Amino acid sequence: MPKTSARLLSLLSLLQARRDWPGALLAERLDVSPRTVRRDVDRLRELGYPVAAMKGPDGGYRLDAGTELPPLLFDDEQAVALAVALQIATASGAGIEEAAARALNTVRQVLPARLRHRVDTLRVTAVDRPESRPGPQVDSGVLMAIGAAVHAREVLRFDYSPVSAPGPVRPEAAAEGKGGRDVLPPPRRVEPHHLVTWGRRWYLVAWDLERGDWRTFRADRIAPRTPTGPRFTPRELPGGSVADFITARFRGTTAATGDGVGGWPCRGEVILSLPAAEVLRHTRDGIVEELGPDRCRLVLGSWSWPGLVAAIGRFDAGIEVIGPPELSSAFAQLAARYAAAATPPRHP
Repeated sequence: MPKTSARLLSLLSLLQARRDWPGALLAERLDVSPRTVRRDVDRLRELGYPVAAMKGPDGGYRLDAGTELPPLLFDDEQAVALAVALQIATASGAGIEEAAARALNTVRQVLPARLRHRVDTLRVTAVDRPESRPGPQVDSGVLMAIGAAVHAREVLRFDYSPVSAPGPVRPEAAAEGKGGRDVLPPPRRVEPHHLVTWGRRWYLVAWDLERGDWRTFRADRIAPRTPTGPRFTPRELPGGSVADFITARFRGTTAATGDGVGGWPCRGEVILSLPAAEVLRHTRDGIVEELGPDRCRLVLGSWSWPGLVAAIGRFDAGIEVIGPPELSSAFAQLAARYAAAATPPRHP
């Protein structure tokens, strides 16, 4: 690639990375003179990119949104990232598998031959974990409606279908006063804050105006109503971040503790007769402290005390319980249960 074209590609990538760029900083990042930056900006404008000049002591540039799509330029890292993202979209649960495949094919056709070859050599197959039933698919229009309300900070109204009623509720049945799934519940009114994914499901994190508390709603059960409500000032999300909040909610706690155990409702401490390095390879959530060449301290959490005991028991090593007492009781409970299971049944 000619040096000038490569520099234009780098300049465009920088302009897309942040809103405003001082001219001197662009020249420093590209290792060229400010005059060369001005000439390269003019070349981008000729290609159709709306680069606006900013006035001020230092001056600068900004890439504005255009009404027409100019020629696409990707550096190597962007091309690889785009190819991976579009190929793994088939496992997103957002119902965009076909659209993602068409988008990848469209982008591939406008890429230079060199980058097209790199994309073609990177074939990714997204495989979900086998489940007893397929995960729910979310209509992309629903995701767009929820995302728009989150971005605009507008109160969202929606119908929320129960788990046992996959089909839409008939409004005429509600008017007839029938019970069960035929009754149309009132729409939910929430302040939408985040649209998140967890375990191949899409969720809306929102402040429920009727219940006065934080709630998580499955997006595949949401049917947005229009128009949206008034604008609101976002509340502070418990836990410090949406990741901590979601993790805590799905683990049955009110907030993540931030102590490395992830806010599990049951947490215990043991000493294992194993090297810390070996325990670390099989521990996603927890604290592992080396006590010697063949001993380590493990702090782990789980949904329940028996579940915590089972998680610790998978290490084929000696176990010394440090605490709490509930963990010792759970070990005794499972020990008796396992001993009974190991005893041959007595047949008459």
